[in-house]
Amino acid sequence: MGKDIIADLITSMRNADMKKKRTVRIASTKMTENLVKILLRENVIENVRKHQESNKNFLVLTLQHRRHIKPRKGIYETRALFQTVLKRISRPGLRIYSKYQRIPKILGGRGIVILSTSRGIMTDREARLAKMGGEILCYLW
Repeated sequence: MGKDIIADLITSMRNADMKKKRTVRIASTKMTENLVKILLRENVIENVRKHQESNKNFLVLTLQHRRHIKPRKGIYETRALFQTVLKRISRPGLRIYSKYQRIPKILGGRGIVILSTSRGIMTDREARLAKMGGEILCYLW
């Protein structure tokens, strides 16, 4: 675990998905709890529960069961059609901010941009409705 808790969350979920594990245990902070609420609402994860162990709080995430299909010869990226992709955008060394008019649309609006605004963490649709910009945390498609 490093200092970038969002990257740790994304990496833990990606590693568990590659190993075909159903549960992931991450450190519980306000930022991770808010991100997990959005991921739960967008059906990326199935369930969340809090776990305490020796005065440390953890979140135990149950990932959605996804069907992975191996690509046939000559077909590239077949697997990506059935897999949820989380990509970290803003990072501690390079923060990326956007006004609400310039929030990117991922896959023509089918993907989700998760932003950190002055009113909390929200999706791109919520930020556009509230006319609020902020730091672009990650993309989800």
